[in-house]
Amino acid sequence: MSTRLLLKGFEVELFTGRFSGEHVGVATAVASDLADFVTEPDHRNLEYITEPNQHYGPLREALLAPRRRLRQWLVPRQLTLIPGSTLSLGDSHHFERSDPLNPYHDLIEANYGTRVVTTSVHINLGLEDLPLLFAALRLVRCEAALFLALSASSPFLDGQPTGSHSQRWLQFPLTPERVPLFQNHPDYVAWVEAQLATGTMQNERHLWTSVRPNGPRRPYQLNRLELRICDLITDPDVLLAVTALIELRVLSLLQNPSQLDPLKVSRLTTDELADLCDANDSAVAQMSLDATLHHWRDGSPILCRSWIETMLEGIIPISKDLGLEKQLAPLHTVLNKGNQAMQWLQSYADGKSVEAVIQDSIAEMNAEELNASKAEAILG
Repeated sequence: MSTRLLLKGFEVELFTGRFSGEHVGVATAVASDLADFVTEPDHRNLEYITEPNQHYGPLREALLAPRRRLRQWLVPRQLTLIPGSTLSLGDSHHFERSDPLNPYHDLIEANYGTRVVTTSVHINLGLEDLPLLFAALRLVRCEAALFLALSASSPFLDGQPTGSHSQRWLQFPLTPERVPLFQNHPDYVAWVEAQLATGTMQNERHLWTSVRPNGPRRPYQLNRLELRICDLITDPDVLLAVTALIELRVLSLLQNPSQLDPLKVSRLTTDELADLCDANDSAVAQMSLDATLHHWRDGSPILCRSWIETMLEGIIPISKDLGLEKQLAPLHTVLNKGNQAMQWLQSYADGKSVEAVIQDSIAEMNAEELNASKAEAILG
């Protein structure tokens, strides 16, 4: 087969804090000492970005290496990394600025407050052919809820269960409030220019939605698709499995655009599709794998878990051709055992406190990364 894997890269946000689960902001100091980390507006979380790579083996190490360096920096300060995508045991009532002199941060604090103090992972796929990029954007937008369902990890806020599986997605201020399914690059450019002219977007980066085009000079020069909907996935094997699922869907689309481009296949109008996507995203934020969604092909109801299972069955041929069957294996575990949010909520229902759930998960994340580091050292 002539199909080649796409370039892939990640933007990973992390919370820092104490082993007790209390969030402690050190982003400015970390960014000063470690070149591969950058600050977010609130200093309780920070971000690192991996270099693009086609192959999954190097990507795994690219995800883990910065975290090892960060942990080495945190250890003498008796700090650690805190899993989850919201301030699970933190204080969401006040903003802790990383850069008090940054005017863009002024805007974010004034308009959104701690709604933006979350962590996530953004998955980037390289696509330079613009018609194919926008077809992929439409498909991934219509299926973004499924990737949130696999990644949900934010059921707690301020020490309490929120009643949802991804509190992050429910609280994060989607901007602009309504984003269409773009028909092509000129359509996207005209829309962005209109948002900037009216002030709905403050700059070209101020498009906070489930998936967006990205590139060296937005909105004019684009070279990748950026999926932004996923909660933080701390397990690198699960993250790479989710990435493989997205990539295989996009590669399937590139092979069969007439069968997988919602613009060509769906019985719904583009406005109806945009509304359906947003409704599915909200439903998954509440119930993740157990949510009832509506399929983009015709609006028919379908259980989220069943939709993902059907999708996995559909990509078996291409995953075999590309040697990615094993890469997808962790997704079957997530479907069987639940995502991180579901596992946390089960522990809470079994009688553990929110504090104990988070503290146990901190220890597990630390141990998993230690074991992964030992394995990498043995392999070479």
